[in-house]
Amino acid sequence: MLSITNISKSFINRGLVLDNLSLNVTEGDSVAIMGPSGSGKTTLMNIAGLLEKPDSGTITFRGSSITDYNDNDSAAYRNRNTGFVFQDHLLLIHLTVRENILLPLLAADYSKDEMTTKVKRAAELMKKTGIADLADKYPSRISGGEAQRVALVRALVNSPSLLLADEPTGSLDGRNADILGELLLEMNREYGISLVVATHSEALAKKMSRILYLKDGKLIL
Repeated sequence: MLSITNISKSFINRGLVLDNLSLNVTEGDSVAIMGPSGSGKTTLMNIAGLLEKPDSGTITFRGSSITDYNDNDSAAYRNRNTGFVFQDHLLLIHLTVRENILLPLLAADYSKDEMTTKVKRAAELMKKTGIADLADKYPSRISGGEAQRVALVRALVNSPSLLLADEPTGSLDGRNADILGELLLEMNREYGISLVVATHSEALAKKMSRILYLKDGKLIL
């Protein structure tokens, strides 16, 4: 599905972060990427989601190059194909849970019937993740674990084929981390969504089908 081939990335204040790195993600895959803070995990996730561009190398999605997409093409690609979950849930405090979840739909040019289907999917995902009764609450009125589940549903509302989760349990206690980890895997299994998780958590990493380690700018087994 996603092929990242021989990419490198440097920053003025950090030097070389990714060094001729390659990563292949297959349909329905679940991959954990582990490594210490500063090893480049977030940079790799941002490049995979076209939030950043590599200095060199290529990126293909389902056989088509997406390496040289401009900002508009990249945004359209993300909206169609990719969902993101970050350590910070990034919910908008002036919107309700339901409004936060439906927000990505506003950026897409859906027909009325398509929009109805997406809204129905959102309701089903909210029920599945145990947040349906929070729909009319504001982020300040829900817990951190609940907020991360809202962020997960928001990431899935556009039916992405690839979910990128960057330290999704990093701010959660053990119980809520376990709940979110199981939900990520359930989405992977039930919907066939390819899952790439960058994490410090060995418990979360062990739930994935593959674990890769980012060290000295390269991925190793």
